[in-house]
Amino acid sequence: MGRKVTVATCALNQWALDFEGNLQRILKSIEIAKNKGARYRLGPELEICGYGCWDHYYESDTLLHSLQVLAALLESPVTQDIICDVGMPVMHRNVRYNCRVIFLNRRVLLIRPKMALANEGNYRELRWFSPWSRSRQVEEYFLPRMIQDLTNQETVPFGDAVLATRDTCIGSEICEELWTPHSPHVDMGLDGVEIFTNASGSHHVLRKAHARVDLVSMATTKSGGIYLLANQKGCDGDRLYYDGCATIAMNGSIFAQGSQFSLDDVEVLTATLDLEDVRSYRAEISSRSLAASRVDPYPRVKVDFALSSQDDLLLPLSEPIEWKYHSPAEEISLGPACWLWDFLRRSQQAGFFLPLSGGVDSAATACLVFSMCYLVCEAVRNGNRQVLADIRNIVGQATYTPQDPRDLCGRLLTTCYMASENSSQETCERARALAQQIGSHHIGLSIDPAVKAVVGIFSLVTGKHPLFAVHGGSSRENLALQNVQVRQPRGRGGLGHPRTSKENAVASTSLRSDGGGEMDQFLLGYLTKYDCSSADINPIGGISKTDLRAFVQLCVQRFQLPALCRILSAPATAELEPLADGQVSQTDEEDMGMTYAELSVYGRLRKIAKMGPYSMFCKLVNMWRDSCTPRQVAEKVKQFFSKYSTNRHKMTTLTPAYHAESYSPDDNRFDLRPFLYNTGWPWQFRCIERQVLQLEGSGQQDLD
Repeated sequence: MGRKVTVATCALNQWALDFEGNLQRILKSIEIAKNKGARYRLGPELEICGYGCWDHYYESDTLLHSLQVLAALLESPVTQDIICDVGMPVMHRNVRYNCRVIFLNRRVLLIRPKMALANEGNYRELRWFSPWSRSRQVEEYFLPRMIQDLTNQETVPFGDAVLATRDTCIGSEICEELWTPHSPHVDMGLDGVEIFTNASGSHHVLRKAHARVDLVSMATTKSGGIYLLANQKGCDGDRLYYDGCATIAMNGSIFAQGSQFSLDDVEVLTATLDLEDVRSYRAEISSRSLAASRVDPYPRVKVDFALSSQDDLLLPLSEPIEWKYHSPAEEISLGPACWLWDFLRRSQQAGFFLPLSGGVDSAATACLVFSMCYLVCEAVRNGNRQVLADIRNIVGQATYTPQDPRDLCGRLLTTCYMASENSSQETCERARALAQQIGSHHIGLSIDPAVKAVVGIFSLVTGKHPLFAVHGGSSRENLALQNVQVRQPRGRGGLGHPRTSKENAVASTSLRSDGGGEMDQFLLGYLTKYDCSSADINPIGGISKTDLRAFVQLCVQRFQLPALCRILSAPATAELEPLADGQVSQTDEEDMGMTYAELSVYGRLRKIAKMGPYSMFCKLVNMWRDSCTPRQVAEKVKQFFSKYSTNRHKMTTLTPAYHAESYSPDDNRFDLRPFLYNTGWPWQFRCIERQVLQLEGSGQQDLD
């Protein structure tokens, strides 16, 4: 028969510049694919060097070591008798390209450069690469001598071409090209390409998975075909977590789904599909046939190799499946936990130190570490030898086998309640109860001596003794006294684990307080510089307060942590001002002058909808017309932009945070805006005021 093909795609946890580890993971994926009967293996974008090399792409070393890894792959017996499709940077005529190198039996078949580069949000591909702009054209690429010696080829095709095997035709897309208005698979499909491949470096954003899945399934719904998507997974050295979701689809249906979050470094998906199903699907779409008769043909690289075998009548076919999605709360419980695991094992630290305040932000961070411990124990139970080796190295015990997440958490997480005279007994008890339930090594200490020492030095030098507002002090004195408290213990940056000589990484939330741990507070600058910005990493810094609370609620049942109920029901407070009759008198929303729900709206309009003050006012006048007058909306918008711009400088010192939202205010790579503003916004606010007066005037006329 010769029409059934078994194809493989994969998700690999590659690490930027870890050429040795990346090579071993690529080889392992090819070996698994072959053992499953696949004759074609697709890997993630730039898998040889790791996607997140950033400015290392400028270095000749990165190009050289990528070629050396390619040589090792060509030479390996593992890569024989299977078409291997790998990603790496390639220099052609002194121009750097993001490429797919496709080879078979020690011969390079085609180098296919990326044609549409990702250059928004977290992506800066145009900084390092050029797009191949010559559609359906190829040139001769002169192979480096180290590759020529292995392949006995002097040149190979380089450009926009497709592979023609004995039984089918295969065409490549690379990541961003699937998202463009006119994706290459459209014209390739019209030219008879039956198998499309997409190598991605796509990172996790909450609620994003459905978009990727919809694009893949729709690519084959309109005009038929088989579609393979490979993706990187894990933390490759930065704020991003690449979330796998390797996929195989055909004719609009999904046939294989990879995990979105897991601790497996190598995950390979295969499916056995019938090429005749593609051909019959296309046959009855007359509009496709008409368009196909007029299409410009692609250059074809002929390959004397077949993906199918002659005797495949009894070969069982894969069945369609329904894609299973995680809820946003589940995504938070898994994505940052996997990111923390990669950070911990690759940084060679002994664990995490977390100031636990008894509030939602620090509790959520503690729950993420506990979720990580849960995933580690689960992976070890499922036979993951790499995870077992890594955890034994981290805890320094060659025979340790983690079984209970609480026991593991006690070895990896040190929590500390840092009390002052403004701390309530209630928050102390909430922190202690949560620490007990997750099993962390918990410490309680008072920072009052340190605070009094700093205030004493200030008084000695200036002759003045600052007072809280409730005691008659000015607003500046009040703020200064709060900042003294939050900055004291965090100046250390790291804390030694009490039972090991290794240094712990500091997992960032705010110190004793919930002010400044998550994204909405960062947006407004409701944090103290060099308090929560003094830690090593922040797993919740890209998550909104609303989503964070939903995650904590999930943990109550998922991990059996009833202590979280008291934390969720308590008002968010920094506890930096004197107590009133032993009770908290300060709340976050009162301090900020706006609610967390409002902050989330401002954040999305500012970043995603790209609105300045005037545009945001015009949008919100309609959105909030049932609850606010135009004058009230104007005051809210002006208050937000004034506070946002006053505190924007704080974003320059933020702890690296897991990127989970498209309205993150992270200054370092994602949110490229100034940090010095005219905080009065005189022109913009005057435009708003004129519009308010006009609306109020028309409203008055209506009343008359």
